Amino acid sequence: MAETQSTPKKTERRAPPLARARRNRPAPPTPSPHASLSYLRVAPRKVRLVAAEVRGLPVGDALAILKYTSAAAAKPLAKLLRSAVANAEQKGGRVDVDALVVKTLNVDQGPKMRRFMPRAQGRAFRVEKKTSHVYVELATAARG
Repeated sequence: MAETQSTPKKTERRAPPLARARRNRPAPPTPSPHASLSYLRVAPRKVRLVAAEVRGLPVGDALAILKYTSAAAAKPLAKLLRSAVANAEQKGGRVDVDALVVKTLNVDQGPKMRRFMPRAQGRAFRVEKKTSHVYVELATAARG
């Protein structure tokens, strides 16, 4: 029996449609400067109160607010913010630090350390010492 020529030859093969679409896709945008802090030994509810005060502000104003905030989470958040600014200078080259703004400031709950406290009549109550994971992302503000 003779072979049929219904199968395409290797020289006639075309790239699948998905590969053609991938080839024409624009390059992904450069990531904005960011920093993260894991396992902060302050409850996330308390950190979120401080984070809400500085979210969306210019970096200089945010650091000034954190300097005079008495909450325990203010010092680590200020350190994290300075780290994000340093990352912006290091990765981005010549960056105007005065134009940087706190774009996002997310606070998530980390693992809980479980401890036990003795109570009356031989009982023990569980005490949960909560931790926080904080992520800050900066952006350049439009000068106008």
